[in-house]
Amino acid sequence: MAMKIYTKTGDKGKTSLIGGTKVSKSHLRIETYGTVDELNSWLGLVNDHMKEPEIITFNKYIQDRLFTIGASLATDPDKGTKMKIPDLHEADVKLLEDKMDEMDTVLPEMKFFIIPGGHVAVSHCHIARCVCRRAERLCVEMQEQDTFVEPLVLQYINRLSDYLFVLARYVGHKLQVEEIPWKPRV
Repeated sequence: MAMKIYTKTGDKGKTSLIGGTKVSKSHLRIETYGTVDELNSWLGLVNDHMKEPEIITFNKYIQDRLFTIGASLATDPDKGTKMKIPDLHEADVKLLEDKMDEMDTVLPEMKFFIIPGGHVAVSHCHIARCVCRRAERLCVEMQEQDTFVEPLVLQYINRLSDYLFVLARYVGHKLQVEEIPWKPRV
């Protein structure tokens, strides 16, 4: 018999963390890993607009890391679990930095703030970047409320938002889309 996707256990607004602790579905930890899940979905959409197999493969690697981050955030740090939770490594952050450096070699120097847009692929990269920044803010809020967040998670999310900005510029460059400079009204 196939397993049903619905369990009805959350019908009263509670859910379980990895480790078994029941919390409200509005709990900051749930909001945070839910935002990481949203980011993962946006990154899937970003990938649907990509033409370069290398970028697609790298973004899928990032999606895997986002599942790892989600698992970390969904785990009650005060309870042990028999489940092996995947982990993040400093090398994962370094890979993002290396990929940004690689893309930067073909990009023109940035001389102004850029307004998101110009092509649907570029715009989706910027939306993913904004969701990533929201995930970062939620991780910081967890820290400020003395709710444990693996420090490497915050570092990775911070670097990922930078990567998504560079990716937006890189995609626009490859598509020969002009960047839209912000010209403040003064």
